Amino acid sequence: MILAELRDAVAREVARVVVGQDGVLDVLLAAVSVGGHVLLEGVPGVGKTLMADATARALGLDFRRMQFTPDMLPSDITGTMTLLGGELAFRPGPVFTNLLLADEVNRTPPKTQAALLEAMQERQVSVEGTPRKLPDPFLVVATQNPIEYEGTYPLPEAQLDRFLVKLDVGYPSEADEVALLRFSHRGVDPVTLSDIVAVASAKQLRAARQEVDATTASEDLLRYVAAIVRRTRSLPSVALGASPRAAVHLLAASKAAARLSGRAFVTPDDVVAMAAPVLRHRLILRPEAELERYRPDDAIATAVAAVAVPR
Repeated sequence: MILAELRDAVAREVARVVVGQDGVLDVLLAAVSVGGHVLLEGVPGVGKTLMADATARALGLDFRRMQFTPDMLPSDITGTMTLLGGELAFRPGPVFTNLLLADEVNRTPPKTQAALLEAMQERQVSVEGTPRKLPDPFLVVATQNPIEYEGTYPLPEAQLDRFLVKLDVGYPSEADEVALLRFSHRGVDPVTLSDIVAVASAKQLRAARQEVDATTASEDLLRYVAAIVRRTRSLPSVALGASPRAAVHLLAASKAAARLSGRAFVTPDDVVAMAAPVLRHRLILRPEAELERYRPDDAIATAVAAVAVPR
């Protein structure tokens, strides 16, 4: 099982600087293996950027971080044409990397947010009418703060739907926080970040992707996935349910979850485990449900409970 072995090796490296986020790491690896993008939501200081950086180092991926701000232009992401030696030449933007960390992605205006859409969907960007392919693999890990809304531009539903998963990154447990304090630091910087070594190669990542693609799912399992997604559209608390793309993403994530567990086939438990991360950012609740503090995760749990588990 290539992906399961890769997860163990990467987890050992990431554990040099991050503790208590094993679930986030598993989903990041699942996203890499299926070519999906990840949205991390959490308060500042819980290690979102550090997790992305450490994972990229352990996987041997090129890593770029962009701090999104209100004055950012689309060309700041994609690149631009510049004069070089008297001739126009293309200067690639930070999007030309393997893992792009879009930090506080909701702080930049919609026009700039939209510059990521083509990159996320088509794995290319178009500048001056010329499409340019992005490196393979290409993964966007975006972060946003759930408690600060002043000066932010909420991501439109079309862009949210392009993220494979949304993860809520919370505070570590007391034991994990104490373990974090035991790490060696140079001032406030983690010394061990530079000690992380690449434990994967491009060949291994391609093999892991092929392994996930080869994971089998029975006809009953496919109907189970479709039924859960369709059920979200008929819940009284939901104004807009999950799209057909969500069903494709849920199945892909479930295949990766199966491989991470050391299996070559998908079970209903894999689907249930991935249902909330894959669906929570795709649901729009009705105002009255939000007033009652009903959450997308509650709606997903209701949809899962309403669908019979295949035997």
